[in-house]
Amino acid sequence: MNIIEKTDEEIQAIAEPLWRDLVKNSNEGKYGEFVKNFSASFARAMNQISVGHQFANSKLARNLSEETDFLGTIRRGEHVTVLYRQRSTKKEGEWVGRIVLGYEDGKVRIFGASIF
Repeated sequence: MNIIEKTDEEIQAIAEPLWRDLVKNSNEGKYGEFVKNFSASFARAMNQISVGHQFANSKLARNLSEETDFLGTIRRGEHVTVLYRQRSTKKEGEWVGRIVLGYEDGKVRIFGASIF
C-alpha cells in the first residue's frame, strides 16, 4: 500500500501519535525512544551523536510544547509530509513541524522530521 492513497484524516490519525512521541522524547532527551519509529535509512542519518548534540544544545528541541496544530499534508511519490504549527514552552513564537511518513517492511515509518 502507498500512504498517499490514504485520506488526510487517516494520515492525521497515524501521524499525531508519532509526532507526540517525537515531541515527548525530544523534551526528555531519550535518543532510543526518539528514533524508534524511524526508517532504517533515517535512523542511520540521525545517529546518536548528532541527535545528542541537538538535545544538549538546542533550547527549542528540549522545550517543545505539547500543544500543536495540524496544518495539512503534502503527498509526493511514496511519502506524505505532515505539517504542524509547533510552539515552545521557553521560546516565544511558532515553528513549522514536519514529519515525513511512508511504508517500510509493511509498517508506517518516519522518513524525515524537523522543526524550522
